[in-house]
Amino acid sequence: MKETSQYFAKKNILFKELKEILPKELNSKKKIKIFVGSSTDLKFYAIFVLSSKSRFIKKSSDELENLYNLVVNHQNHNFKVKTLFIQSEICSKTKQHLKDSGWTIVEQK
Repeated sequence: MKETSQYFAKKNILFKELKEILPKELNSKKKIKIFVGSSTDLKFYAIFVLSSKSRFIKKSSDELENLYNLVVNHQNHNFKVKTLFIQSEICSKTKQHLKDSGWTIVEQK
């Protein structure tokens, strides 16, 4: 979470409200951290933090999109900004697919 908050601090994004949604609330067994929040400039953020040892591939991006849709339904709200913090390798085609879908990807090594 420290790297996540530092990333947003560098971009001068301050959150008015930030809360964690447990994957269990969405009936998911994924090992991922999910945060939703609103910034001081009234943009709504969906933040996903994923750390795994295996490579992030197209199948994983489809699961991420499904999880995002569950968050949208759970919160009854669409999000202006979708951000993925990832600590594993990511396939270049998958990365481009997510960027085309409106995701911001931050690779943490």
